[in-house]
Amino acid sequence: MQTGKISAELLQQIIFPYLGAKRGDVLVYPGVGQDCSVVDLGEELAILSSDPITTTGHNLGYLAVHISANDIAATGAQPIGLLLTLLLPPGTSLAKVETIMQQVHRTAQSLGMAVLGGHTEFTNAVRQPLAAVTALGKAKKGHFVTASKGLPGNTLVITKSAASEGTAILAADLKDILEPQLGSALIDRAQDFIHHVSIVPEAQIAVSFATAMHDVTEGGVLGAVCELAHASGCGVELWADKVPLAHETAAICQVLNLDPLGLIGSGSLLIATNDPDQLITALAKVGIPATAIGQLLTKEEGCWLIQGGKRRPLAVPERDELYKVL
Repeated sequence: MQTGKISAELLQQIIFPYLGAKRGDVLVYPGVGQDCSVVDLGEELAILSSDPITTTGHNLGYLAVHISANDIAATGAQPIGLLLTLLLPPGTSLAKVETIMQQVHRTAQSLGMAVLGGHTEFTNAVRQPLAAVTALGKAKKGHFVTASKGLPGNTLVITKSAASEGTAILAADLKDILEPQLGSALIDRAQDFIHHVSIVPEAQIAVSFATAMHDVTEGGVLGAVCELAHASGCGVELWADKVPLAHETAAICQVLNLDPLGLIGSGSLLIATNDPDQLITALAKVGIPATAIGQLLTKEEGCWLIQGGKRRPLAVPERDELYKVL
């Protein structure tokens, strides 16, 4: 198997058939595009999600918290806590471990989240530090969304610009290659994209307008659009030329011959909505840019990419563009 997360087909074949007991208080089980489970606790709902950071060693603690909090926020829920598993290769310095934990602490504090527990271990099973976070959120009954409730005719809206996380990772990990071609000023700006990976603020606004939401992660915009459409049982039309793309992202992807639409994109929230104009206006009022980039279709109409005036089939990327160069 090649590097990257397991395909939707394999998830359905060898993962999702084995989900343990069926319980009446579990309202949402795992599925393609369904990053969170929802558990009925009576007056409130518990929202749970789990994610590792495997693509970079830079800003490990910071990213681990934000990426898991984003999953919770993409349901419209409030992130409240996390469990952290930290696996470290033997020889990792204690200073490095403390730096990771300081990042976790500061990031969790900024989101109002508590570190609830976890596990820390030195092991030969990993070659670089690996952080896996299980995040916990809460929502009131009837006040959450998933990626599975999109409807044909819904407009797809994306916040901020595509591939922010991937841009920052590439600028940090491949600085020595990119800087001579693009200049230190552009690389510094690109590295700063790491400070824009949270989608918590826009999710709290978008939930009032959304039929479905999905955070953009591995596989980028292409992956997120395909996953939301699949989860909702819909077809989709993606207007590739409408997807907002920062100059820094475009420049780095051109040098590395990568497709920015398939590059890991934490920092953007994908929203299916009946009212794109009001949603975009509401987000603009708090300084969050948002753009309409497509439309859900009926399943029978299929999945399509519109780019440069041409229409071609849209397929889930085999793997994130990041793995081509890292």
